[in-house]
Amino acid sequence: MQPQIPERRRLQVFPSVHGGRSALTCKYRCGDACSHDVPNTSDNEYLGDVIAKAVSRRGLFKGGVAAGLVVGATGALAGSAAAAETDGASSATRWGRGPKGLDFDAVAPNRADAVSVPDGYEPQVVIAWGDPILDGAPEFDPENQTPESQAGQFGYNNDYTALLDHPDDRRKKVLVCNHEYTTESSMLPDYDEAAPTEDQIRIGLAAHGLSVVTVKEDRRTGALTPVVGDELNRRITAETPFVISGPAAGSDLLKTTADAEGATALGTLNNCAGGTTPWGTILSGEENFNQYFANFATMTDADQKAKLARYGFSGGASARKWEQYDPRFDLAQEPNEPNRFGWIVELDPYDPEWAPRKRTALGRFKHEGAGPRLARDGRVVVYMGDDERFDYMYKFVSKEKMKSGNSRRAREHNRKLLDEGTLYVARFTGDSPAAEIDGTGALPSDGQFDGSGEWIKLASGTTSYVDGFSAEEVYVWTRQAADKVGATKMDRPEDVEPSPKTGKVYVALTNNTNRGTGSNAKADEANPRNANKHGQILELTERRDDPTSLTFGWNLLLVCGDPAAADTYFGGFPKDQVSPISCPDNVAFDPYGNLWISTDGNALGSNDGLFAVALEGRYRGLTKQFLTVPIGAETCGPVVQEKHILVAAQHPGELSGASYDNPLSEWPDGPGSIPRPAVVNVTTDRFDNIGC
Repeated sequence: MQPQIPERRRLQVFPSVHGGRSALTCKYRCGDACSHDVPNTSDNEYLGDVIAKAVSRRGLFKGGVAAGLVVGATGALAGSAAAAETDGASSATRWGRGPKGLDFDAVAPNRADAVSVPDGYEPQVVIAWGDPILDGAPEFDPENQTPESQAGQFGYNNDYTALLDHPDDRRKKVLVCNHEYTTESSMLPDYDEAAPTEDQIRIGLAAHGLSVVTVKEDRRTGALTPVVGDELNRRITAETPFVISGPAAGSDLLKTTADAEGATALGTLNNCAGGTTPWGTILSGEENFNQYFANFATMTDADQKAKLARYGFSGGASARKWEQYDPRFDLAQEPNEPNRFGWIVELDPYDPEWAPRKRTALGRFKHEGAGPRLARDGRVVVYMGDDERFDYMYKFVSKEKMKSGNSRRAREHNRKLLDEGTLYVARFTGDSPAAEIDGTGALPSDGQFDGSGEWIKLASGTTSYVDGFSAEEVYVWTRQAADKVGATKMDRPEDVEPSPKTGKVYVALTNNTNRGTGSNAKADEANPRNANKHGQILELTERRDDPTSLTFGWNLLLVCGDPAAADTYFGGFPKDQVSPISCPDNVAFDPYGNLWISTDGNALGSNDGLFAVALEGRYRGLTKQFLTVPIGAETCGPVVQEKHILVAAQHPGELSGASYDNPLSEWPDGPGSIPRPAVVNVTTDRFDNIGC
């Protein structure tokens, strides 16, 4: 029986959080990355450094873009704080109900252990951790889990989500989900983190990766129901063979005892956001892979240690202790194994026989995701962010052009496009005097945070453009190559997605509480607040709307936080008519061109949620909260279609003090259950178009 969303109820607010995240999430998701030193110790300029050298606006127009219209921006920022409404009230004011797609009553911030949606909408759990996918997989039984059952069931902590057309049946769709990480202390009974059993470790390995699931759509209600055992259903785990493809394949840097050719890697780890290519494959980003490896401290090769330290490696035993049963996670035995993670992987959900690929041409770093866009000449461009404090933004431009159609020849051609092309990293320039960026979030005198930028070549095929680096070194040690060419340090660039309607690129800069603290860099125009708890959304416009261009213009669409605070900005829209938003993570677009933002680690004290933002005209900057996820959960993987909105509710109940024996959420199964990450489908109660 499919689990149902229980009645809404309020739980106590639990303390002991790291910003908006709990200590438990920080431990299992990223290996307490924020408690370690910043990996980027390069002396690259921060954006604030270059602003002082570029105080005229000429750079912006050289970038080929005029900034977006801002209506009364300075007045809105300075004058509306006292009147700001932060209870999530509807924006049905003198502005009307907003543009098409945003006609709903905003959900109020809350701490409910439920998915809260506007009146007139219905949430439905599609699939949850442990639900069977493959033939023969048993129903979920939390007390009797095995590695074999988990390998046939939906994995843990669903993140990126795609809902695709089914190739043969219009009544069905294909759901694809990442499974970012596991929280064994909440998943497994009798779990001892100091001495896990081999079966517990193998369950964790099997719960990582991706799931492909055919779902049947109810044409009357819009409900989506998994079709167990469908021929397209598939589980990719941390032990599934991947082809290493592209220019670094076969490199000595990727060879291990088990793979002397450097051509096949086992598994994928910490898969965060992703993207869907124009030819229908799924891209998935390997993010905080460093935390899975042990015994960095015992390594004796100083050069290798320095390279791994740039990726956040440190310490002795790993949190999950996988090295106790699998030597590939022991750096003392397999120092090259981590080089086989940190890639963009490509999966064909329509071809279970096609082995997934690790695309080395797109570089190796902590990939949040990959946002593809097709250029006018048919080449594919992929935008990417490196989710670390003070790291960089990248893009890849393919050498070959996409073939249209769905013939076998076209698909084979297109599934090779990401193996050859040019990899770039971004350098930003602001256009305001440095003295006007004082760390408070106050707008500069020109009324907006904006500037220009350039894409710097790193490598193309076997050619390196970085002094002292071979091409394969650029691909494997991409962070160090970007350091060398002077890329601009950013505040945790996570999801980077181009708008299908305008081509503008939107970047979720989630937060950086290290900004301006101690010896860390102070605020700059793209990151205008010190001790930045709430993050911002950057809008990037390529020169002449050409994604292959080498220059661009940029501005900040949102500076997130409480609208009542003076250090927030909503595209110039009146702040007394927006929902509070904190820690933007993933972005998506609806069919009408509006931006939708999911949050991770809301630092305003309420649950994470999904927000819709108008991008054009008099409504630009209007921000409305559409839903909240259960207490302790993160909102991931938004899919926004005409009649369906999907989110992945990740790690519900993951609050400090939570464990299998002390669950702090009962979602989605209700009283007496342990929490389970799940995919939620939201439709109108009449299955009409959403937000219209």
